[in-house]
Amino acid sequence: MPRNKRRIELVTEDERQFSKRARNHVSSRRIARDNSAFTQRRCVQLFREYTVPTEPDTLGPEGMEKFCADIGVEPENVVMLVLAWKMNARQMGFFTLNEWLRGFVDLQCDTIPKIQAKLDYLKSLLNDYNTFKSIYRYAYDFARDKEQRSMDIETAKAMLKLLLGKHWSLFSQFNSFLESSKYKVINKDQWCNIFEFSRTIVNDLSNYDVDGAWPVMLDEFVEWLTSERQAQPYRS
Repeated sequence: MPRNKRRIELVTEDERQFSKRARNHVSSRRIARDNSAFTQRRCVQLFREYTVPTEPDTLGPEGMEKFCADIGVEPENVVMLVLAWKMNARQMGFFTLNEWLRGFVDLQCDTIPKIQAKLDYLKSLLNDYNTFKSIYRYAYDFARDKEQRSMDIETAKAMLKLLLGKHWSLFSQFNSFLESSKYKVINKDQWCNIFEFSRTIVNDLSNYDVDGAWPVMLDEFVEWLTSERQAQPYRS
C-alpha cells in the first residue's frame, strides 16, 4: 500500500485466508505465558522487526500486515483501531516508534505473547461508553486523508460499519441512505452527531425532535427512512 493511500482497503481472498490461518494457529494453542519484566529496549527491538533499514522509525503497511499476522488479528479488526487509539497514532496503516512506545509502555508489552494476552483487554475497552466515544471521535482524524478536512464517504462508511455496524439497529438503513445520497464526504460535526444519534434515537424515531440541533444530514436521513417505511410498511 503506497504511503499516500489512506482509504480502507478490502483485503484479497488470499490475504483473508492467510490471516484466518494465523488466527486459527493462535486459537489452536494456548498463548505462551511471558512473565519476563518489561523493558523498553526489548520493545524497540520488537518494533524494528517490522520496519525497514531505510525507515527504521516508521512501521509501514507491509510491516503492519506482518505484525497483524504475528498477533493473529486481521488488519481491519476493530482491536487494531483500539490499539492505534492507545498509541495515539496519527496515520492509518503506520506506527511511528514514539507511538509504538507510547502504547506498549502503557500496556507493558515487549513481546508478541504479551500483546496477544492484551487483545481481550483492548476489545473490552469498547464496552465502556466514554472510552468508546473517545475511540469513535479519534477514528475520524485517524482515518481521514490528512490533505482533506473531511472524510471521504467510502472511508466513512467503512469506519461506521467497523464501529457501529453491530451495535446500531438502524445502521443498515443509514448505510443505504448514504449510498443513495448526494454526500461525497462527511465532516467532523456530522461524524460526531451520527454517534449521538445512534445512541439516543430509538428505532421507530419517536423521540426524534425535528426542531432539534441535528445536522441536515440526519434530518434528511429521518425523512428518507420515514418515506421508506411508508412505502414498505412491513419493513422494519
